[in-house]
Amino acid sequence: MTRIYFDHAATTPVLPEAREAMARALDLWANPSSPHGEGRAARKTLENARQIVADVLGWRHDVIFTSGASEAVTLACRRARVLGRAYGATEHDIVPASMGESATVLPVGNDGLVDLPALDAALSEGPALVAVQQVNNETGVIQHIEEIADRIRDAGSLLLADCAQSAGKLPLPDADFIAVSAHKFGGPPGIGALLVRDVATLEASGGQEKGYRRGTQNLPGAMGMAAALESRAFEQAMPRLAELRRRLDEGVKAAGGTVIAEGSERIANIGAIAMPGGQSSGFLVQFDLAGFAVSMGSACSSGAMKESRVLKAMQVDPEIASSFLRISFGPSTSEEDVDLFLAEWRRIAERAAQRAA
Repeated sequence: MTRIYFDHAATTPVLPEAREAMARALDLWANPSSPHGEGRAARKTLENARQIVADVLGWRHDVIFTSGASEAVTLACRRARVLGRAYGATEHDIVPASMGESATVLPVGNDGLVDLPALDAALSEGPALVAVQQVNNETGVIQHIEEIADRIRDAGSLLLADCAQSAGKLPLPDADFIAVSAHKFGGPPGIGALLVRDVATLEASGGQEKGYRRGTQNLPGAMGMAAALESRAFEQAMPRLAELRRRLDEGVKAAGGTVIAEGSERIANIGAIAMPGGQSSGFLVQFDLAGFAVSMGSACSSGAMKESRVLKAMQVDPEIASSFLRISFGPSTSEEDVDLFLAEWRRIAERAAQRAA
């Protein structure tokens, strides 16, 4: 059975360009921090990868390589040189875990957008690090990040933008810290970066990466990440994926399903849909058996079959939330893939309706 992969928001297949770059990097096996000739050659290649990442993302400041977006978020949350902490209610699980229990949680509306008066109130308490996703990892909702950034800057605070789902797909926001992860745009897992506007706003810890991260740098990962970005595979695919997402939304609604946050601006490659009358876990298994890899939301929580914090914060009707699935596309996703999924969606919906009758 040919399987169809609809879980690119969790992890994307590694692009051929990234594979080739990583294979070349394995010939540069020396530690980039070593002072000898082999180490200097590895260092030169690492710095070239760093520059490519910055150039493709349009970033003119520092790039600190990390193991992924989660480590990048944690680094900023724990070491940003401001006292306060605040974050949106629909942020990835790593944010509340890193911010701590004393952080202010900013509510969102039914549209998934951060409540701006609540943000202003939090900022009035004094300088703070505020974490807001540019694109939500479960619903695909795009925040009004530039307006949020202006308010945070005017208040003398710092913005951490989680761009795991948007880097390599959308222009990045004007933020103080930006977290990115290579395996969301065709790079390898285990490598990401924290983009830092001013390293003086971040407490150093010693070690590698200009003293902001300890541990031997992952040169093959950095080269794979740079190559994936340089290919612009996701960026170039986004207009076509927008049409596929529109096709998905229309087909889901025609079969009696629901599109979550339909009225909000959403990224082209993520669709949040629901089929009232059943449970997400049951639908996921049925699709898996039929050859479709889909998810119940964030890979960090769906494996545990937990209730979605994102949908709860958006006050999504419990019946809809309990039957929620995330469908996410990549450059290889085709119109035929979507049509095959919709055909299976209709069959599963009919079975669910028959059981409920």
